[in-house]
Amino acid sequence: MARPLRLEYAGALYHVTARGDRREDIFFQDEDRTEFLSVLGEVCERFNWVVHAYCQMTNHYHLLLETVDANLWRGMRQLNGVYTQRFNRRHGLVGHLFQGRYKAIVVQKDAYLLELARYVVLNPVRARMVQDPAEWPWSSYRAVIGKASVPDWLDSEWLLSQFGSERQPAIAAYRRFVMAGLDHPSPLGRVRHQVLLGDDAFVARHQHDQGDDRLREVSKAHRRSVALELSAYQERYPDRAEAMARAYGSGAYTMAEIGKHFGVHYMTVSRAVKGFEVRRRQLMEDRDE
Repeated sequence: MARPLRLEYAGALYHVTARGDRREDIFFQDEDRTEFLSVLGEVCERFNWVVHAYCQMTNHYHLLLETVDANLWRGMRQLNGVYTQRFNRRHGLVGHLFQGRYKAIVVQKDAYLLELARYVVLNPVRARMVQDPAEWPWSSYRAVIGKASVPDWLDSEWLLSQFGSERQPAIAAYRRFVMAGLDHPSPLGRVRHQVLLGDDAFVARHQHDQGDDRLREVSKAHRRSVALELSAYQERYPDRAEAMARAYGSGAYTMAEIGKHFGVHYMTVSRAVKGFEVRRRQLMEDRDE
């Protein structure tokens, strides 16, 4: 019998959905939605999650998130469990709120993150609840375009960096990109084996025997044995963002480990890495001109 696909690993990107039991509403009022976002923030802090997009509907929600560590199941148990407790307490209810287990799809980041982020925030428009995603206050869209504050756990910078280095033109380009998605079919129609969204190589890699896990651990141990100590990166690169980015680029340390050493939130490390990649790519493009 084939072994199950390996769905949890450090650095994985997921599209996650969870629906109400018997398709009933999971949000009765705005206070419920606010409470859910509060619990989500707590989970992101505890489990080192990075959220790229989210949308709260009426009887379900969508998350597009990246796990710095291999802990999706533990984090989702905390998210749905704690929210259920607080929801039931507020409304004087008991029992299950969600319909069984959440659904998670492993996503190839470079190929599908942008498209899925667009799909997630367009849900209220497709459901004819609003005409413009900016009219729906319960998604990440308004934060990305500067119409609402950005929570610590939401990485809006990576999305905007894909549309340019100047903020306002990037926001305008992002808005055009999102609205153009109304003319495109859902990317979830390309999911393979029910849990994988990516090209042939991505799918094949996730179907390999799980014995590869041992090789991954050996590889990581080797990278750490030859990498600089974190304090050495700190001494060699006076710019803290560059020091953190280069430490992460060594492949020897997780964002959580780097953040702990430098005394910053792991999301600060994530932003430093992405900013460094953007600057380096720009330098390479300038040299080619």
